Amino acid sequence: MLETALDCDDLRRSAAFYIALLGAPMLDTERLVAIDAGEGTVLLLFQKGAASDLVLPGGVVPGHEPGGAGHFAFAIEMADVPAWEARLAELRIPIESRVTWERGGLSLYFRDPDHRLVELATPGLWPCY
Repeated sequence: MLETALDCDDLRRSAAFYIALLGAPMLDTERLVAIDAGEGTVLLLFQKGAASDLVLPGGVVPGHEPGGAGHFAFAIEMADVPAWEARLAELRIPIESRVTWERGGLSLYFRDPDHRLVELATPGLWPCY
């Protein structure tokens, strides 16, 4: 796993708790709090009700409703992206969005049968990955 996302009743309180617990810096604070959770993993904290689509220069990160199905990401290598795209097409799983990140990473987003937002993410997404 690359990311785990948690919906929080009080984003600032939860961020302070996890930053203290993990002894790690925040990575981003515009829409969420992202915390380096060690070994290339990221803990994402969202304020409940604030997980709508995020439009970026490199693409759209689809929203994942708090209290709903949720979100997680698998770490993949950039060289494996074409094989994953072919596999998703073979399984008739539509790619909902592609995002090219400023650090050079790429994310592919799609939904599982329970409508969870699944992400395949290459290195270059977070400073720690």
